[in-house]
Amino acid sequence: MATRGRANKAAESRPNYRRSFSFGKSLVFESDCLDWLRDQQSNTVHGVVTDPPYGLFEYSSEQQEKLRNGKGGVWRIPPSYDGAQRAPLPRFTVLSPQDLRALELFFLDWAKTLIPVLVPGANVVVATNPLLSYLVSGALARAGLERRGEIVRLVMTMRGGDRPKAAHEEFPDISVMPRSMWEPWLLFRKPLEGRVQDNLRKWGTGGFRRPSPDKPFGDVIASAPTHKSERQLAPHPSLKPQQFLRTLVRGVLPLGQGLVLDPFCGTGSTLAAAEAVGYASIGIEKDAHYFEIAKKALPKLAAFRNGNLHSVSL
Repeated sequence: MATRGRANKAAESRPNYRRSFSFGKSLVFESDCLDWLRDQQSNTVHGVVTDPPYGLFEYSSEQQEKLRNGKGGVWRIPPSYDGAQRAPLPRFTVLSPQDLRALELFFLDWAKTLIPVLVPGANVVVATNPLLSYLVSGALARAGLERRGEIVRLVMTMRGGDRPKAAHEEFPDISVMPRSMWEPWLLFRKPLEGRVQDNLRKWGTGGFRRPSPDKPFGDVIASAPTHKSERQLAPHPSLKPQQFLRTLVRGVLPLGQGLVLDPFCGTGSTLAAAEAVGYASIGIEKDAHYFEIAKKALPKLAAFRNGNLHSVSL
């Protein structure tokens, strides 16, 4: 079946979602991802790459409005650094035990709803952070996905490393938390049907696509912070660089065929990476503001040339 046919099959039973648009081999729907997943046919998605809302609360309408107004709320608006305005960061340390339990239950429900839509052997790659990854990982495993490790995005961030608040002069040699120099992307898989080779022949899934015949796909990907020029194309607080996403997205379909899903697609960066490497993709975005940005941002990100500056040839 052609990749466009797969994308159409995955969406053909859809009800009247609020809005949708397409670009190239990508389709984007404005919808709650759980609602969308419940409407899909079984065995239609071959891989998932997504950067979900880590704490849910920071992407509520109230908190997003505060972020857009520059007043923060749960979002910390860092001061400029060497004349450059730094991206806002959600303060996950303020999450209550109830917030953490809600996060865990959400991802348990999400994974249970996702599994029937996946073909056997489909890779599921989920961005997270060191403070919350244990909750998300546990929920996905309990839902029935197989944990396969983590993809490490090596990147220097501005998270952590600070001295004690209001006591930085008293304790000048102290970092309350380590400065974050990596980002975990959880790696799971829907259980195979039979052996890997059997699953590859039937479903086209079960492994990762090698960058070249003599180089295996690795679990560490060097990355830079998302450049200002890229953020201007798709203003989203969690935007990841095309350089990193194209390497990751290319790898999730071992035979280079199938449909990639991003159920929390934001401004469309994962879909842009899929478009750049020639894959069909579907994105779901609940926030009308980011959905509108994605309409313009997706084509620009897909054409973003600096996204190819990586040791892996695409």
